[in-house]
Amino acid sequence: MRLYFSFLVIFVLATLLFGDYVLAAAEAFVVIMIYTYSVISGKRRQREIFRYIDSVTLNLDSETKNTLLNMHLPMVIFNLKDGRVLWSNDSFLNLTGDREHLFEISITDMMPGLSLKWLAEGKDQSPDYIRISGRSFRVYGNVLRMNTKTGITNYLGIMYMVDMTEFILMKNEYSASRPIVSILMLDNYDDLFKNLNDTSKSSLLAALDMKINEWTSDTHGYVSKIDRDRYVYIFEERYMKGYVEEKFSLLDNIRKVSSPSGITPTVSIGIGKDASSLDEAFQFAKMSIEMALSRGGDQVVVKNKNNFEFYGGHAATVEKRTKVKARVMASALGELIGDASGIIVMGHKYADLDCIGPAAGICCIARKKGKTVRIVHNPKTNLAMSQVLKLSDLPEYEGVFVSPQDAILFADSKTLLIIIDTNRPEQVESESLLMSANRIAVIDHHRRASTYIANAALNFHEPYASSTSELVTELLQYLIETDDLLKVEAEALLSGIVLDSGNFGMRTGSKTFEAAALLRRAGADIAEVKKQFQSDFPSTVAKYKIIQNTKIYKDRIAISAIEEQQERVIAAKAADELLSIAGIEASFVLYKEDNAMNISARSDGSINVQLILEKLGGGGNPVMAGASIIDKTVEEIMIGLYEAIDMCVDE
Repeated sequence: MRLYFSFLVIFVLATLLFGDYVLAAAEAFVVIMIYTYSVISGKRRQREIFRYIDSVTLNLDSETKNTLLNMHLPMVIFNLKDGRVLWSNDSFLNLTGDREHLFEISITDMMPGLSLKWLAEGKDQSPDYIRISGRSFRVYGNVLRMNTKTGITNYLGIMYMVDMTEFILMKNEYSASRPIVSILMLDNYDDLFKNLNDTSKSSLLAALDMKINEWTSDTHGYVSKIDRDRYVYIFEERYMKGYVEEKFSLLDNIRKVSSPSGITPTVSIGIGKDASSLDEAFQFAKMSIEMALSRGGDQVVVKNKNNFEFYGGHAATVEKRTKVKARVMASALGELIGDASGIIVMGHKYADLDCIGPAAGICCIARKKGKTVRIVHNPKTNLAMSQVLKLSDLPEYEGVFVSPQDAILFADSKTLLIIIDTNRPEQVESESLLMSANRIAVIDHHRRASTYIANAALNFHEPYASSTSELVTELLQYLIETDDLLKVEAEALLSGIVLDSGNFGMRTGSKTFEAAALLRRAGADIAEVKKQFQSDFPSTVAKYKIIQNTKIYKDRIAISAIEEQQERVIAAKAADELLSIAGIEASFVLYKEDNAMNISARSDGSINVQLILEKLGGGGNPVMAGASIIDKTVEEIMIGLYEAIDMCVDE
């Protein structure tokens, strides 16, 4: 209004300038009256507005207090320093049931299990649910800073709770009712029913079906026979824990079935869980059953979105190979080699005789096909350098042994990379070469672990074979003539068989001796083979020093641990030597190599050393396994080894 009054005053002054004093006095009187009315009226309106605001605020304060007091969410205010409760609403009092000592008790006493650490860290909700009066609550809150008149700063905690009981029950029921798909397979179906009459077949099949139905009946799941030796079994997640706790008793129960042929039946189970659909769960189950069979059968493999889990597999495996499969694999390998522009052979790190021997056999096949071949090796870590030097002296092997870097330069888009004596990508001599290869073939006899080379065009994997040298020798008889195999190549292959079979004492079958006979016909000299296993005097002393440091565990397991640096070959020979002691069924040698602690394990077949070392991150086969452990002391590794032995031996 000041602008309008300014103009009115100007008009009064203008009237004075024109000399009309009476009119100017009248105008001045009117302006003064209007101004006085305006001021009085404005103050009255201001007082009315203030009264209205006070009224609204008072009502809002009252409603807010009533809302907080009667809110269904339990709410509490407490001193953050000592936890003393300062105020709470009725819902909180009804929940905790302590009204008499409300202002004398600590919040942590009223809510057992509550931690205030998350509030101090600036978070607005507790990480865990709180159980009060049989209900589960999620706690939310924040911290208030209060300054008193005396200048002291207090910190108050404000919390409210949301009842999550129904949500948790629904979530648990959802998780418990998720479907799990499994495939059950009789490992030795053909051997069980071979040469049996119809009556015996029906009786045996009924006994096997009864064991399977008994094992699955408590879950109210779905069981259906999808092939003569395969069943599909779908059940809910809630029953999985029980199966794990009972260690999948079907494995033992199925072996109790009496067969007229005298053969003990075994079953493998592949389980798929945590899948986003039934189809994906079925694919997981198929991958699991393939993994179980590749590890020798008689075990359970569980596949989820991230990895594999293994149960069982303690029984000794029986040879289940046929010449038909070997012939098919030989034909497929011959085609791959024939179509390739070149061949690269690569084994595992710290290549041994069962790595160099198969490489020599692949070289013979490539030479017969007229293909250029390269063998990847590292002379600094190769454990079979004497065999490499013997092969390198041959004109056929000039320039064949190369470094991983040279092999990568040699390779092109049509080069075939053949991986031998390992199926794990992290164990090959060069992972970069493996990742750069377009076409891959794998030949191996070790049991599969949770990580394996999955994109191979050919996978000749036989866990029943004594060695990779045996597998390659089996392929040779379909791809070359005996005269095509050089004497040194035959000796290299025979050395590999002798090494991994413990001089034909472990994991040997009819195919092992057939392969050895073929190599003998090809000119392999046993005396030359034995020279590969001779040790010099310092190595012999070091081996017996390891043996001298041995302790016997459970009356049948020999364990030796040394903290100084030791060669891998010496430790392996010491483990073999320990196994020759009467009453010893398994041996473990723990030694230091570079920055890692390694374990070399051997078994006579009574104890599965692969399952033991798998729990420590290692692998191998039931009678010969190894592990390499970083960033752990000898004491920590020994504790883990004892726990793994106890677990596997008890099972």
